[in-house]
Amino acid sequence: MFNIDQIVKALQTDKNAQRTAMTGAAGLAAGMLLSGGGLGKLAGNAVKIGAVAAVGGLAYKAWQNHQQNQAGAATAQPSEDAFIPAPSDQHGQEELGKSLVRAMIAAAKADGRIDADEKEAIFAKLEGMSLSADEKAWVFDELSSPLDINAVVARADTPEHAAEIYAASLIAITADTASERAYLDALASKLKLPPALIAEIHKTAGEKAPEPAQAPPAPWAYTPSGSNV
Repeated sequence: MFNIDQIVKALQTDKNAQRTAMTGAAGLAAGMLLSGGGLGKLAGNAVKIGAVAAVGGLAYKAWQNHQQNQAGAATAQPSEDAFIPAPSDQHGQEELGKSLVRAMIAAAKADGRIDADEKEAIFAKLEGMSLSADEKAWVFDELSSPLDINAVVARADTPEHAAEIYAASLIAITADTASERAYLDALASKLKLPPALIAEIHKTAGEKAPEPAQAPPAPWAYTPSGSNV
């Protein structure tokens, strides 16, 4: 089984480049709220509850708040299992973990933050970790492949997973440049997430509400892909 938590930890290379979000992320597996900050703090939270549970908790809490704020909406709340697979569901944990890590890497690529030096630093950390050859190769491929937003979106097989993919993308970047905001705008549109839910995800992550990007659409917004790997 892929060690998603170790892979997320390997992505934490430059502390100065890390952001200060996830202040309200819910750690459902621990039964408590956790404060954090970007990939660095997410890696720390992963030691306690796991990266999938940390991101899933953030999306779950935002979804609950979104439902409660909808006038006339049904009071039924989503199931935790829809966001965080049971510990016994190793396949579900692995597949969701891969989807979230892929989303994080893609978001970081959107602003060119993963350059050659950053890749080298990540590769060096991976080599020093107790990961299998398959796990290392998977991360190498994700880091080296061109940014393809459609491949990220293709992993959203449920609305709940779509919310988690957006949440993972948000906590991976600072969202303070036009290119990053344009990427998140395009991602939200392709994931078909309501603007009110997007706003709740930002709020739960301790981020300001999303703003329209004042920049021309980037090429990746139109990259055709049928990939779902």
